[in-house]
Amino acid sequence: MIKPLFTLLFFFSLTFSWAQKTITSEAKQENDSLKKQEFKAYLGNGFYPTKYFNIDLRYLVKFNQYEGLRSGFGGETNSNFSNKFRVNGYVVYGFRDHNFKYSIGGGVRLAQKSNTWLSLSYTDDLKETGSSDYLTDKRIFQLFQPRLINIDLFYKHITKAITLEHQLGSKLLAATQISRSNIDPTFGYTYVLDNGSYEQYVISKAKMALNWSPYSSFLFEENGIKEIKEGFPKMSLQFTQSFKGLLDGDFNFSKIDFKTIERFGNSLDHYSEITVMGGLAIGHAPLTHLYHAYPNNITKEKILQRFSVAGINSFETMYFNEFFSDRFVTLQFKHYLKPFHISEKFQPQLVLITRYALGDMNHINRHQNITFDTLNKGYTESGFEINKLLFGFGLSLSYRYGAYHLPYFADNVAFKFTFNLSL
Repeated sequence: MIKPLFTLLFFFSLTFSWAQKTITSEAKQENDSLKKQEFKAYLGNGFYPTKYFNIDLRYLVKFNQYEGLRSGFGGETNSNFSNKFRVNGYVVYGFRDHNFKYSIGGGVRLAQKSNTWLSLSYTDDLKETGSSDYLTDKRIFQLFQPRLINIDLFYKHITKAITLEHQLGSKLLAATQISRSNIDPTFGYTYVLDNGSYEQYVISKAKMALNWSPYSSFLFEENGIKEIKEGFPKMSLQFTQSFKGLLDGDFNFSKIDFKTIERFGNSLDHYSEITVMGGLAIGHAPLTHLYHAYPNNITKEKILQRFSVAGINSFETMYFNEFFSDRFVTLQFKHYLKPFHISEKFQPQLVLITRYALGDMNHINRHQNITFDTLNKGYTESGFEINKLLFGFGLSLSYRYGAYHLPYFADNVAFKFTFNLSL
């Protein structure tokens, strides 16, 4: 009786031990898988995570025509450091202009469920003339930032800002910012207004922005709200008001910016996408705070001399500093064909593209020491991309036609390479 019982107990202990090891092994694999997904998510947002500090990959290496090589270090504290406050910053050096640029900031969480943050920042850096950014934009990280390589028209700014971010429900994000900036254009620009001329000036402004993703799905987590299913359309709206006299501000002007992205098709790898962007500036706004139409072509005589990296939403045949506007709208249509399944590792994809831009400007004579045209006749280009030919690299070809077609055929053509990396 004792011997069979002992045998049964021995067999049971072996079975339990094996089962425990199996469950532990499966749990470990699942935990490792979650950690890998989390790590990829960090990298996809441009961060390399460490225990208490996430290194910001955007500041490691860049290049543009004014700074040349731009290299530095930056990042922000993470939730392991604190769930209630954060510290962020960066420092970079331009090897052509021989100047350091930096930013330092911090924030405190006012409400966890709505992911409400109040932040302060001080920034001494450069910004592209005519560029627009949204307070609520989802952070998009690119290993290459194509347009940045060829930009030469910047302005220096020293900006002090206070920002409030708040989640108005799961699908609507709001942000408000008050800032004061000392502006110094790097290209000898002068703004003439009311018998006065401004080579340097102060912009004191308030921004209010909304981002609405009605068909996306979100998950409330301890560290905030996470998008778990992307839906379209996505819409952004931003209002900016600059105040003359407030904190020594020099100009009064108002700006309204909008952006929407719509996608058609249920497949993840072949679909159509329409992106509409626009802006309107009313009042006395210098060129630094007006609009370009995202050009991405350098002024060189031959096609191969202009060979560079194609952007995402940029006009590949439009030359840098060719057009500026105080009101504009752009429409971009992309159709992604189903990838060519040549092998498991070689699946290039053809994308058909058409872009259109319309804009205009009042009081062009206020902007001195720079020559440019407007987009009042309508700008059109079409082309295609063949992506993921080798290690994420591909090729693009675009052609400029319509009202702004140039006399020489080669000047209307843009031939570039693309880069698409999926983590």
